Amino acid sequence: MKALLLRAYHEFELTEFPEPEIAADEVLVRVKACGICGSDVHGMTGSTGRRIPPIVMGHEAAGVIARTGKGVTAWHAGDRVTFDSTIYCGACGYCRAGQVNLCDQRRVLGVSCGDYRRHGAFADYVAVPQRVLYRLPDAVPFEQAAMVEALSVAVHAVNRAMPKAGERALVVGTGMIGMLVIQVLRARGCAMIIAVDRDAGRLAAAKQHGATHTLVAGADSLAPAVQQLAGNGGVDLAFEVVGATQPLQLAVESARKGGRVVLVGNFSPRAELPLQAVVTRELTLLGTCASNGEYPESLELIASGKVNVSSLISAIAPLTEGAQWFERLHRMEPGLMKVVLVP
Repeated sequence: MKALLLRAYHEFELTEFPEPEIAADEVLVRVKACGICGSDVHGMTGSTGRRIPPIVMGHEAAGVIARTGKGVTAWHAGDRVTFDSTIYCGACGYCRAGQVNLCDQRRVLGVSCGDYRRHGAFADYVAVPQRVLYRLPDAVPFEQAAMVEALSVAVHAVNRAMPKAGERALVVGTGMIGMLVIQVLRARGCAMIIAVDRDAGRLAAAKQHGATHTLVAGADSLAPAVQQLAGNGGVDLAFEVVGATQPLQLAVESARKGGRVVLVGNFSPRAELPLQAVVTRELTLLGTCASNGEYPESLELIASGKVNVSSLISAIAPLTEGAQWFERLHRMEPGLMKVVLVP
């Protein structure tokens, strides 16, 4: 089969690659679409240490089952599917408690980090365990289904905050996940959604996707402006979707007393926390990692039209052009959001 192999950092090769063998509880999926995640772009550069070459990346995918393992009975060749990027063990304490995203043996498709190497879906075929499969509604095409993994991350983040209809929210960072968080908050009935970003173009898109107000990030804190817009001392819930000190401080300082702050971004391994503001205003800080069973809800949001993922897809391109699209994303080409590759 053909696969887009990261041979070395910044070096891709479209090459012949062995077709994956499947275990008894696995299926072989013929990939129909696979999105380029921001983590894949960082992996290409070697900045994260989680895409050690050689590796076939790709974890935002959908396709058709080509073959099933001998222990698989609920799935059949020809089924249209997508799948969780988290390969959880199903047996550890966290898995048994229903917290599969915290699995002790957690592996991610398309990742090689020293502890393990699991080739991903930038290829004609990929092998996945049946326990991470989800059936695609007929109304959801493969290119949209390749967005389900990203949407599930946003849904999980919003679920962590348990928003109520009529609440006021802040979203700091309007990249892919931030834009999806905005749409999910809108679907949940938030009365006010304030979006913050440095990029005016992204803020304009955020307004189209459900943000009621937008603010351009700069050197000075925007917390007073957020508090003035929201009233009552600030927003009920704030989402930090960057992962750096300044956005984190803005999220904390913009929340009202007793508010909730959800930490989604992880661009930097460390960030300074305004501890006194958290303590004296009794804020709730919520970390969020990947997703935990939100695929069915995410698929329903797409199929019903409550979340528009098509508008976030900048390009659908053949896998043969993968290397050049990775470079364009790495250069942060203006207006470029999600690129979906088709084997």
